[in-house]
Amino acid sequence: MEKKKENIFDFKLFKRLFEYIKPYKLVFYSLILLVVLLAIFSAATPYITKYAIDNSITTKIEKDFLFYILLMFGVLILNTVFQLLFIYYAAWLGQNLVQDVRVKLFDHLLRYKMKYYDNSSVGLLITRAVTDMERIADIFGQGLFMIFKDLLAMAVVFGVMVYMNFKLSGIVLIMMPLLLYATRIFQKYMKKAFEDVRTEVSNLNSFVQERLTGMKILQLFTREDLEYKNFKAINERHKKGWVKTVWYNSIFFPLPDLCGSITIGLVAWYGGLNVVLQNTSVSQGDLVAFIMFVPMLFRPLRQIADKFNTLQMGMVAATRVFKIIDTTSQIDDLGTHVAESFKGNIKFDNVHFSYVEDEKVLKGISFDVKTGDTVAIVGATGAGKSTIINLLNRFYEIEDGVISVDGIDIKDVTLSSLRTQIAVVLQDVFLFADTILNNITLNHPNITEEQVYQAAKDIGIHDFIMTLPNGYHYNVKERGVMLSSGQRQLISFLRAYVTNPSILVLDEATSSVDSYSEQLIQNATDKITKGRTSIVIAHRLATIKKADKIIVMDAGKIVEQGTHKELLKKENGYYKNLYEVQFLQEEVA
Repeated sequence: MEKKKENIFDFKLFKRLFEYIKPYKLVFYSLILLVVLLAIFSAATPYITKYAIDNSITTKIEKDFLFYILLMFGVLILNTVFQLLFIYYAAWLGQNLVQDVRVKLFDHLLRYKMKYYDNSSVGLLITRAVTDMERIADIFGQGLFMIFKDLLAMAVVFGVMVYMNFKLSGIVLIMMPLLLYATRIFQKYMKKAFEDVRTEVSNLNSFVQERLTGMKILQLFTREDLEYKNFKAINERHKKGWVKTVWYNSIFFPLPDLCGSITIGLVAWYGGLNVVLQNTSVSQGDLVAFIMFVPMLFRPLRQIADKFNTLQMGMVAATRVFKIIDTTSQIDDLGTHVAESFKGNIKFDNVHFSYVEDEKVLKGISFDVKTGDTVAIVGATGAGKSTIINLLNRFYEIEDGVISVDGIDIKDVTLSSLRTQIAVVLQDVFLFADTILNNITLNHPNITEEQVYQAAKDIGIHDFIMTLPNGYHYNVKERGVMLSSGQRQLISFLRAYVTNPSILVLDEATSSVDSYSEQLIQNATDKITKGRTSIVIAHRLATIKKADKIIVMDAGKIVEQGTHKELLKKENGYYKNLYEVQFLQEEVA
């Protein structure tokens, strides 16, 4: 098991990445051809130089000298053109591949259960979708093809060296085992170092994202100094991770230059001695060519090591991205019934549910909601009220029991059609950094601007929207910070209403709004709930009183059911006590 962890290359991972290359096979094979051509051209200039020296300079025959010069110039031009094409299309392939992987990743993220996000860091997921993706692109743009090109060039160069002069080639090999061993050790340590770096990058992103999102809380509780110290500690670990990679680089990178210089010295000594002694085994052309060849053989090892760093970072990033893609956290959408509309008969039959294993949130919940009725659910915080809404929309899977609408198990209804027919207004309203219009329609192609205007007039908030700069085209910025909480709630209410849902859910929809906004929402609620099945989770007295039925929950169980008047008649009833303690205070106020 340990050996598997220490593998420098994960061929299974490469094989998986290559699956994404299939749509770009022509470019991929063209890059392979360019790699071969570049390797050949890399050895051409020293080889031509050898013949220019031996056949023209040494012999002082001018006849073919111009030909050799023009030939080297032609090789240089072609090499430059091929380099340009190679660099461009290697990067192009990497970016296209990453585009496909990123789309697949985001598609998975869109379909994961809410439980997955309950247990995941947003900063970490952003790192995977953005930063790690760029590292994967580098595998092809700056890593794999570059390494392959350098290795092939080294093989071609060494092959030409052996063909030209076997003895000088043997001298060149003296330092090679040491350098190859050092390269392997370097690669092993760099892989571990880059795994540490990616971990610290994720931690840093998560920390910054959470603190920026919760900046108001930090300042309200004067936590600036403490969070500054925490950030310094995390940033220090991040720096140490990178410094470790710099340390390994600083140890290794001078080594190829040192080995290359020693080898050139040995070649110059042995070859020069043979030239001086007029030994026919080494010509002047051989000596010059080999001096040119040695850097071409040793320097790529340094470049390969550098590119291998890029490759390692890409592999670590790819492993983490594929880990998210391979996560099986989607809701099973196996239903075949497409609900174009619901009558609105809702039934919970002995439903059990836990967010955390062995910690029951709902303990055998059973109740009915008839078509067109408005049912209010009340209870203390943590009683399980909002959980009922989450389960109705299948954000989570129940452990036992059945939830049905119009007599059909919601598991048999396609997920898209189920959620299309249920509109939810939450207490904590989320608005995107976009216009009011787009936040209402969420860019739904079948909802026109005129429909939005009419819906806003119907529920009485059109005039409020028109008082804003640019009206419906007013950009509310990130999370709707340009609007008050009451205004955001009104936009959320309109977003639910404009879809004309079969079932309406209001989850604490008026608990954090001002009295004016509450009145607007109350008027809209009366209109939108008329003749439509509605479930209301609220503390506001007016909503509770008008409900056709009130379900009272405590600790995951239903303790009482009935109308407002019926529940008030129960001596020492849970609802009656709740009413006298909380709701009666609101009436007095």
